[in-house]
Amino acid sequence: MVQEHILTLACPDRVGLVATLARLMERHGCFIASSRTFGDPDTGQFFARIVFQSEAGDAVPEGLRSDLESAAGDLNAMCGIHTASQPVKTLLLVSKSDHCANTLLYGARRGELPIAPVGIVSNHTTLEAGFAHWNLPFFHVPVTADTKADAEQRLFDLIDETGAELVVLARYMQVLSNDACTRLSGRCINIHHSFLPSFKGAQPYHQAHTRGVKVIGASAHYVTPDLDEGPIITQATEAIDHTFSPADMIELGRHLEGTALLRAVKAHAEHRIFINAGKTVVFAR
Repeated sequence: MVQEHILTLACPDRVGLVATLARLMERHGCFIASSRTFGDPDTGQFFARIVFQSEAGDAVPEGLRSDLESAAGDLNAMCGIHTASQPVKTLLLVSKSDHCANTLLYGARRGELPIAPVGIVSNHTTLEAGFAHWNLPFFHVPVTADTKADAEQRLFDLIDETGAELVVLARYMQVLSNDACTRLSGRCINIHHSFLPSFKGAQPYHQAHTRGVKVIGASAHYVTPDLDEGPIITQATEAIDHTFSPADMIELGRHLEGTALLRAVKAHAEHRIFINAGKTVVFAR
């Protein structure tokens, strides 16, 4: 099977961008397997994701990267080339709930999710035995108000040691500091047990039940210093009715959280997401 590569580009919109990219591919003997582009009239930004193959074989054609860098300079663009089959090294953070992490780990094991889990970090030991069958390093990093700075430094040490390219807060019930959020910008995904924007704070399902909501959901988003206000990547929802108790909603919510987080991590690992002025552009495959 011929190796596929993914070219991603984001820049100010202008006439001729699609033609420029097509000529670049043609110049280096690349076959475009699929192409997604979007020009946002509100922000004036252009986004492109091109999956391509090389006539020369599995490697990226000689000179393509340098020509792309040159074009990026002219276009004031951010760009990159990724090997489609290369899984993204991912570090999972959990507290006392295992459903989201297990959803991701099962997806990775089946080859449906292009990530390579490199470890599990938790501020508790509650889940250590339950995760043992995944044969992954389990790092216990307790967090208190007095040790938060040291705990976050330990987290960044683990990111360096494991080579993690993506950090996923899979129901990690600790708020990261502004500094940690900034350092992890664009490479840290959180799952929020609510259809944002919605009921914040403690017991969101109980709040929703009291208000008699008819739709519940979960939102996966990039982490930013603004708590639960980061760019939303995916949302999963389900209709309910007056017969649902808070316990029913919590059970359904667990499934929705796993679904939303899986979709978000998959989109990130497949290089389909672009941050666009506080929101996201998420291309279909």
